[in-house]
Amino acid sequence: MAHVITQPCCNDASCISVCPVNCIHPTPDEPEFASAEMLYIDPDTCIDCGACIDECPVEAIFPDDSLDEGQERYLQINADYYTDHDVSGGLVPPRKKPPLPAGKELHVAIVGAGPAAFYAAEELVKHSAIRVDMFDRLPTPYGLVRAGVAPDHPSTKGVEKTFAATAAKRTFEYFLNVEVGKHINHDELLDHYGAVIYAHGASTDKHLGIEGEDLPGSIAATDFVAWYNGHPDFADRDFDLSAERAVVVGNGNVALDVARILLDDPDHLGKTDIADHALEKLRTSNVQEVVLLGRRGIAQAAYTNSEFLAMGDMEGVDVIVDPDELVLDAANQAAADAGTLDSTIATKVRIAKDFAQRTPTDGNKRVVFRYLVSPLSIKGSDQGVETIRCARNEFVDAPDESPDNPGDSPRPTSGRVAIRPTGEEFDLPAGIVMRAIGYTGLPLDGVPFDGGQGVVPNAGGRVLDAPGGERVEGVYVTGWIKRGATGGIGMNRLCGQETAMAVIADFTEGRVPEPAKSREQIPDLIAERGAGRIAGDGWKKIDLAERTAGKEAGRRRVKFVSIEAMEAAARA
Repeated sequence: MAHVITQPCCNDASCISVCPVNCIHPTPDEPEFASAEMLYIDPDTCIDCGACIDECPVEAIFPDDSLDEGQERYLQINADYYTDHDVSGGLVPPRKKPPLPAGKELHVAIVGAGPAAFYAAEELVKHSAIRVDMFDRLPTPYGLVRAGVAPDHPSTKGVEKTFAATAAKRTFEYFLNVEVGKHINHDELLDHYGAVIYAHGASTDKHLGIEGEDLPGSIAATDFVAWYNGHPDFADRDFDLSAERAVVVGNGNVALDVARILLDDPDHLGKTDIADHALEKLRTSNVQEVVLLGRRGIAQAAYTNSEFLAMGDMEGVDVIVDPDELVLDAANQAAADAGTLDSTIATKVRIAKDFAQRTPTDGNKRVVFRYLVSPLSIKGSDQGVETIRCARNEFVDAPDESPDNPGDSPRPTSGRVAIRPTGEEFDLPAGIVMRAIGYTGLPLDGVPFDGGQGVVPNAGGRVLDAPGGERVEGVYVTGWIKRGATGGIGMNRLCGQETAMAVIADFTEGRVPEPAKSREQIPDLIAERGAGRIAGDGWKKIDLAERTAGKEAGRRRVKFVSIEAMEAAARA
């Protein structure tokens, strides 16, 4: 009997560290880890010890004889990975704690309370000589795990248990409901802490840059996600869901999330922690069809296979794929013809072809996947969006002249490939157009920022004064604001650990500045500026109140969606 990793996999790699036979891949030191959709268990190597099941924070691993019908599909997905990946190496050597300077303490401020922030903190508080204070402008921690993960994915939110374990350390303190830039600034943090780590994420959306993008009904998926997840900045938003068709531009997991929320049965969503105001609105929604537009082909689709597969599991919703649009670029087609197509891409194509063969059911809602289609403009009036003008694309058969692939030999790829418009254009009537083409970072006063990339310039987490510039001593960065809005929880764990190890190395080598003032002065300083700081006990009260309300309603939790309600719960 073997174990199988299923849809909730968060790639945090904790299972890898406890596996005694190295049967879970890719490991963090294998190149494929950075782009892996999930982790995979080799059925021929697994010895059924169960260590990975106990370690998994999101309960994604099961024995193969206890899978339900939906999970059985992951037997093949796990096995497929090992058809074209060499896993003879990849063992992660244990990392020894470096000796820290005797008799010295390091006080670290972390700005942000999302996954990367917590993984950096987890590494730091392993050392009794290092104290961590975590700042966030919201009264609640966990970043996009709370405000970004779809409410119908409760297993993914299981990583909160890992974060709570870090926050329970005696050398960790919360400074929630404290805004850096308002209640305390960058220079003041440097005055009171030996190291400051910025982990404030990528909080705003990217734009399409097309005519009509600012019309009512043309919205950012990031706003919609924050709204239905109960983020207090978006609780007062109102989205018009009276149209029968919505178009989502983008084909990543966020695009799939918003499509599911728009189409799913509100009674099903009512069992989740979706915000009450969103649930009430969705109960009166007229949306019957969601069309997802991808500029490139199925091989370049950014959503993971597990999320793509799960779209076919929604009751009362048909998945529509035109088989004529399942075109591969030249390199991937050559690989497919040779039988060497990357297993992840091959699985994505297989799932799409399966969807394309299904017969729609009269009366069902629909999610339609379109490939090689770009938005050109959005038409409408002051009353809202009416149509979106689209162009058909085709691949450009250009040779890959990258240094590691000279000449014109094709190679399979899921990355960016050249496309051009065919000249064919068409209109899609729609009352909602949602852009889901990614997040980007915003600058903080006093902190270097690369506006072109939307990140803080850095080298391995050490902040630079400009891209390619000089180090800013004592200042570090991690997460999406460090590397861009790519990768999920697994990459954020590696990213946070890398930054934490840079802090520890600099402290060990005496390269961390000595703060001029004590961090003990911080509570009084921020109180003078009007911050209603919420510490760990306050967050526990908020958490308990939400969970208690959820239990009474048969839900995971019922969220507070206003700062005032959160503050009141913290004081209760």
